[in-house]
Amino acid sequence: MARKTFSNLEIMLIVLFILVVIVAVVLIALLATNQPGTTCKDTTQPFTPFCPFSIHDNDRTNCHPENGASRERCEARGCCWKPVSSGNGPWCFFALNIGYKIKESQKKTQTGFETQLYRLPSPSLYGNDIERLLLTGERQTANRFRFKITDANKRRFEVAHENIKSFEGPATSNPNYEVELNKNPFGIIIRRKSTRTVLFDTSVAPLQFADQYLQITARLPSHNIYGLGEHVHKHYRHDTNWKTWPIFTRDAFPNGGMHNLYGHHTFFMCLEGESGLAFGVFLLNSNAMEVELQPSPSVTYRTIGGVLDFYIFLGSSPEDVVREYLTLIGKPLMPAYWALGFQLSRWGYKNLNDVEATVKRNRKINLPYDPAISTQRLINGSYHSFDKGTQMGAWINESDGKTPLLGEVWPGETVFPDYTNPQCINWWVEECAKFHQKIKYDGLWIDMNEVSSFKKGSIKGCVKNQWNYPPFIPRILDKLMYSKTLCMDAKQTGGMHYDLHSLYGHSMILATEQVINNVFPGNRSIILSRSTFAGSGKYTGHWLGDNAANWNDIKWAIPGMLEFNLFGFPYVGADICGFFDNSTEELCRRWMQVGAFYPFCRNHNAEGYKPQDPASYGENSLLVNSSKHYLNIRYTLLPYLYTLFHKANVYGDTVVRPLLHEFPSDSATWAVDRQFLWGPALLITPVLDPGTENVTAYVPDAVWYDYETGVAISSRKQFVNMHIPGDKLGLHVRGGFIFPTQQPAKTTFYSRKNPLGLLIALDEKGKASGELFWDDGESRDTFQNEVYTAYQFTATENLLDIKVLKRGYIDPNNLKFGEIRIFGIKNALASVIVKHGQGVTTLSPENINYNAKTKVAQLTGLQLELGESYSVQWNSLVFEKIDCHPEENANEAACIERGCKWVSNSKPSEPYCFYEDDYGYILNTNKRITQRENGMSAEIKRNTAYPERYKGQTPTVEILQVDVTYLSDNMLNFKIFDPHAKRFEVPIQLNIPSSKPDDGSTRLYEVTFTNFPFGIQVKRKSTGAVIWNSQVPGFTFTDQFIQISTQLPSQYIYGFGETEHRSFKHDLNWNTWGMFAKDQPPGYKMNSYGSQPFYMGLEENFSAHGVLLLNSNAMDVTLQPTPSLTYRTIGGILDFYMVLGPTPENVVEQYTTLIGRPVMPPYWALGFQLCRYGYKNTQEIENLYTDMRNAEIPYDVQYVDIEYMERQLDFSLDVNDFQNLPNLFDKMRSEGMRTIIILDPAISGNETKHYEAFTTGLDNNVFIKWSDNSDIVWGKVWPDFPNKTVDTSKDWDYQVEHFRSYTAFPDFFRNVTVEWWHTAIKEYYNKSLKFDGLWIDMNEPANFVHGSVNGCHDIKLNKPPYMPALQSRHIGLQHKTLCMESEQILADGTPVRHYDVHNLYGWSQTKPTLDSLQNITGERGVVVTRSTFPTSGQWAGHWLGDNTAAWDQMHKSIIGMMEFSLFGMSYTGADICGFFRNTTYELCLRWMQLGAFYPYSRNHNGLGSFRQDPVAWNKTFQNITRNILRIRYKLLPFLYTLMYEAHHHGSTVIRPLLHEFFKDKKTWDIDRQFLWGGAMMISPALEEGVTTVRAYVPDSRWYDWFTAKSIPQRRKWTHMPTPLDHINLHIRGGYIIPWQEPASTTYYSRKNFLGLIVALDDNQAAKGRLFWDDGQSIDTIERGEYFLAEFSAANSTMKAKILHNSQKSTANELKLGYLRVWGVGHNPPTNVTVTYENTSHTIISFQHKPQSQELFVEMTDKIFYIDKLVTIFWKTTP
Repeated sequence: MARKTFSNLEIMLIVLFILVVIVAVVLIALLATNQPGTTCKDTTQPFTPFCPFSIHDNDRTNCHPENGASRERCEARGCCWKPVSSGNGPWCFFALNIGYKIKESQKKTQTGFETQLYRLPSPSLYGNDIERLLLTGERQTANRFRFKITDANKRRFEVAHENIKSFEGPATSNPNYEVELNKNPFGIIIRRKSTRTVLFDTSVAPLQFADQYLQITARLPSHNIYGLGEHVHKHYRHDTNWKTWPIFTRDAFPNGGMHNLYGHHTFFMCLEGESGLAFGVFLLNSNAMEVELQPSPSVTYRTIGGVLDFYIFLGSSPEDVVREYLTLIGKPLMPAYWALGFQLSRWGYKNLNDVEATVKRNRKINLPYDPAISTQRLINGSYHSFDKGTQMGAWINESDGKTPLLGEVWPGETVFPDYTNPQCINWWVEECAKFHQKIKYDGLWIDMNEVSSFKKGSIKGCVKNQWNYPPFIPRILDKLMYSKTLCMDAKQTGGMHYDLHSLYGHSMILATEQVINNVFPGNRSIILSRSTFAGSGKYTGHWLGDNAANWNDIKWAIPGMLEFNLFGFPYVGADICGFFDNSTEELCRRWMQVGAFYPFCRNHNAEGYKPQDPASYGENSLLVNSSKHYLNIRYTLLPYLYTLFHKANVYGDTVVRPLLHEFPSDSATWAVDRQFLWGPALLITPVLDPGTENVTAYVPDAVWYDYETGVAISSRKQFVNMHIPGDKLGLHVRGGFIFPTQQPAKTTFYSRKNPLGLLIALDEKGKASGELFWDDGESRDTFQNEVYTAYQFTATENLLDIKVLKRGYIDPNNLKFGEIRIFGIKNALASVIVKHGQGVTTLSPENINYNAKTKVAQLTGLQLELGESYSVQWNSLVFEKIDCHPEENANEAACIERGCKWVSNSKPSEPYCFYEDDYGYILNTNKRITQRENGMSAEIKRNTAYPERYKGQTPTVEILQVDVTYLSDNMLNFKIFDPHAKRFEVPIQLNIPSSKPDDGSTRLYEVTFTNFPFGIQVKRKSTGAVIWNSQVPGFTFTDQFIQISTQLPSQYIYGFGETEHRSFKHDLNWNTWGMFAKDQPPGYKMNSYGSQPFYMGLEENFSAHGVLLLNSNAMDVTLQPTPSLTYRTIGGILDFYMVLGPTPENVVEQYTTLIGRPVMPPYWALGFQLCRYGYKNTQEIENLYTDMRNAEIPYDVQYVDIEYMERQLDFSLDVNDFQNLPNLFDKMRSEGMRTIIILDPAISGNETKHYEAFTTGLDNNVFIKWSDNSDIVWGKVWPDFPNKTVDTSKDWDYQVEHFRSYTAFPDFFRNVTVEWWHTAIKEYYNKSLKFDGLWIDMNEPANFVHGSVNGCHDIKLNKPPYMPALQSRHIGLQHKTLCMESEQILADGTPVRHYDVHNLYGWSQTKPTLDSLQNITGERGVVVTRSTFPTSGQWAGHWLGDNTAAWDQMHKSIIGMMEFSLFGMSYTGADICGFFRNTTYELCLRWMQLGAFYPYSRNHNGLGSFRQDPVAWNKTFQNITRNILRIRYKLLPFLYTLMYEAHHHGSTVIRPLLHEFFKDKKTWDIDRQFLWGGAMMISPALEEGVTTVRAYVPDSRWYDWFTAKSIPQRRKWTHMPTPLDHINLHIRGGYIIPWQEPASTTYYSRKNFLGLIVALDDNQAAKGRLFWDDGQSIDTIERGEYFLAEFSAANSTMKAKILHNSQKSTANELKLGYLRVWGVGHNPPTNVTVTYENTSHTIISFQHKPQSQELFVEMTDKIFYIDKLVTIFWKTTP
């Protein structure tokens, strides 16, 4: 703003120039005539206005917008006159019969439509009305609509915009808006299609279109209107109470009036309500205008030239609207990095010394700032620039088009460059380039370019004509068109100044952009312009003009910045501390605070006022310190701000952003304009009033953290009274965002060399994301030329992913990310791991800092190179609420005595007594962690700050050894034990993989030790998921109480047994499950027959893992909601094995690698089986057998329960009732049947006659005895006393006491016992009864007395200090079993307590039983055991125990089978129709349908209940049962193949849906459906009376078994019709299923033709396998005596590939007779060909079913053995 002194030569030239101009003006005046632009047609016909009978004051449209309205003047205009009742509405308003109308139908065009508008006869407002107009509508994009109204006959001035190109079409086909035209009077209505909201409706008032007066009104959907400029708007949201805003560029002071200022911006945005939707309106018109906002709400435009050229933009949010607008007019510039630094300027530096002094004092206080801009006057020499411009004709001319127009600005008399003239642009570029050679400026600040002149129009004044004095003058400043500017009739190359005036600044900007390109080739520099137009922001920034040092202007700057971000000028700011007047210290201090967050951050004041640069207030002033503080924060956040500018430049985002842009649905944000955002995430709340430290601030609906402290504020979605001391600013970061940062310096030149960092603000879900754009900071078009580096930062689940999206720029400063701050970390960090490629680095503890009060973590010492990708994983010390008093009767005193804390709560399931956070063990720092090639070890010691647990009852182990062993890439073991005293360990030899030396790079996991308290952390490398983290309080290790807890990666946990669970997925709401083998029928939370301490866990990223605790002592596990898990066991050691999957099937495969693969049952064992406890005699069994055969119901195995024995004695036969049983069994076997008998372990010792089983056992010392003497531990089970008649009318306890024999329990650990057991079985088989399988029951071991007939002696063992959550914990461990002090002897001679091996009793019996069976029969046979432990599945199957005939038991049987699939036991099932109680017809029928798909399919019920075998019911029941069992038998080749896969590969047979569809989380909860392998889905009816089943259909093609039709549903729940005779079976596309014609037994079905079902997938392909052997020989797989084929189908061809073949497999006897192809299509095949042994065979017997798209091929007339190569081809003619 500096003044200039002219030389004498310059003065002379100016005088001559003025004389020439005067002569030219005189000539023009003599020649001038009145030449209006449009012919005036007066309305002479009488006109009667149609005035609405009733119109609301707010709905009127002003017909007399200028002053002086009267009834007479109003009616002369044909308008209506009626005083308003109240308010500011017009008294003169338009009639209904004024405006234009449409006569013809609209014409469709390539771009949209067009039509003509005809003026309705009416008086003229200002003359020269245009009678016929052309309306064009263009559907340019789905979210942008343009309509233009112009003279139909004559071209009018239109803004030629360099960025807005002509739209050539085609029109978008599916816009998000609808356009409606009203014909008479004309109006255009634009609606949002999705909501039907009317956005812009011009039918509310008449269109006026004269040569120099254009008016249009539109109703809007809300009062929430933002934009229009440039003015001082005291608030961001417009006041719609009849406010009129003129738009016409003018050099005026922004002092709060409603006058027009420097720029011309017609764009506004409007919210549509609380939906968050918004739209924008842009009028492309540069003439002087005014815009009136009225309460209806509506907007009226009045402009005095050009055309009405509107663009409507639809957005799903306010930000979208801005993006749409800027896509049209040009997206904002990308400033040079240095331009974002703090800037100082002053008008009035006296000389260079004055500038240097200012720089020096601000450098002395270490104030960060970058460019120093001077407006110092230049004096001396001739003015070459003027001479050159005159020579080139560069000036704006007077109306004659020849004489340069003279005005006056700062130099004095001046000319004005015409930047629409190419010659002028050339002159400007040359002059600026020359000046740069003298003074090396870095940017250009162009001022006074409205254009401003101190003379009105010119030094001559202006001619009175229609341009300088148009018929209507908008409410512009001074109500004079040429006030403070040029005459409107001045001529420019681009047209008349009347039309171009508001474009002057824009044209200068475009010329200056060419200067930048010339002076700084390839670089960005910066332009700062005062006058702007739509699209100028693509090239320039803007400051808000010559404000003043007062508290109003500091407030009004915020709405100004917000508006210019709407207009596309993110590089904007106000003069900090004010331009005019002297600023007080308080005002300047508060302004420096908020100004530090202006994008354009400049302190600037005027000549004649006190200096106001920060240092001028004193070196140690509060202002200086506060300014330094916030400018350092600004410089710290410059990478974030620079990234915001990049997004503005590329996508059109705003930088300074109103709260409503991020929270548009929150109406409280709509009027907030004393706060603002940087982008979406940095909230600035300044103090804008004097003498206060309290601000009413709004906290939007998000997590917000104080930037400086990191503390989360508790308020949300409310106004708060925010205390902001004098040196502070409200600065908050939004949770969910990541900010790139950099250490600040004095200038950006130096700060760009400093280390980078990240600030992570976590949201309520612990997630955050952010971006970084980085280039050299000044080169032009780095994004377009891909010379930049871009990052995406994502934080989730304690994992920060630092991902390089683009690495096109290598920073020469070798920048690194050195620090990360994390807000919202709830717990201290245990460890931090950094991954870079394959490299893994653990951050040193000294570089990990955590403030528990603020919840802020700080990671330092990082060396993350810019341009590289990394992941940073932090593991929090999440201190769980672990129950410190799991026993009953907890109270506060007992809790505190244990060193724990008592916290009452209202949750009934949550305990009150919890461990302190550091309760447990800690690393012994005297001994270092030992790293081994295949693991690591550490010694830990108890934290003695807490008392010993159960002190005086069981000794504490103070020092423990921790060994971690890496067993394979997907398996590890960690063991915690007493290094100084040997403790019991489970005597089971697992299949430990042989470890090989490697560098660990292929391992799926990594293990770390953590401390305070000690914990083991296992993390999956690929995802960073922590799948085991035992750094949880409560770790305890005593002799009889061991507890350890771990956090879980998700809520999805499966397994632990054997207990009845109500769902497959565990409920983690403080549920505790006991594990201790017991004769306990299934019941909720009752420990049953086996102990299976294994679980599978799913992780949120779809991976799975499994964990086994190899411990055979009584234990319980508590599942907690955090989620976490607590183990409590009463002995042994902690010996954990973990497998890493990563799929659920992988988990089971790896687990069974460890514990042994499931047993391979004989083929016949897959047949249907019948059993009943209570057969009266042999005849009853024979009758049953005959009835089943007569009913033709498939059936393979007949059982006998203990009733076949004499008095329930093992190895005996009741000769009274079952003397003919051996003959019956022989007969049945000869007819293809098999038989299984029951054996219990307990042996009677009260026999009066020789009982060989007991006497030989006694002689061989096989029975369990007391440890302190040689006496047998006597119990009682089923055997009765000899020579006594049992009185069954007596109660159970009486019967046990008076009628049951003393029994001894074999110790199956002893080798001698194994031999005795084998001999006893062999003798019985050879001498009494032949059988094919053995059913071993009661082997928990069960005992009908507690402990022994004489009680137990060791209270400490039978009632230990801690009793796990077992069914009879109040009685003791001896309940229904042996005394815990009973002694057993391991195979190596080591004595062990039953206390330690109780859970192994059934396990120890199982293998000897199978070995004996196979040795004796010479066949594979089958063993079914009740009690199990990990590894039992290698030798036996398992039934789910003595269930009840109840509807819920069917569902629970599915859960049980799926759990035993996890445990490695594939051959499982429940007693069909229920064991206890009488079943019902419907229940049994539904259960037979379900049980037909149990791998172990047996109908079995108990003594005293009605018969429930199929032939006990009516013919309908028999028919339904026969049909469903025939399906089972048909599918036995498939089921047998699945059994092979389980035995050989460890896969599951009964398979949960989640195993196949683990990436579909809906399957994670499904346990009422199940799969056979991966190919068949069973969805049974499980409730009484239902005829439909709600079932889930996973994402695959599925075929209905019964119709062969594919079902349409995918990945959704559906209701499947399920009448009583039906079960839902579906085959999965992509699989080939082998099948066989069923028969009465498997003996006969195996002789039938084989068939294949080819269920094609979406790609018309399928695969499958067939395993075949003789079905009964031992170890056929291990000996290679089997056949294995793989079938594949594709391209209308099915091929068989033989993978293995042995002559002993009997596959050479198996013939392929059928092929069913499902999904083959509608077109019928024309021929089928089989290639067998290289010979082609044409098949004539085939059928195509178009409705089901099934092809059925019969080949039974051929001989195609399956052990030969077969290819089947079907040809289809399209």
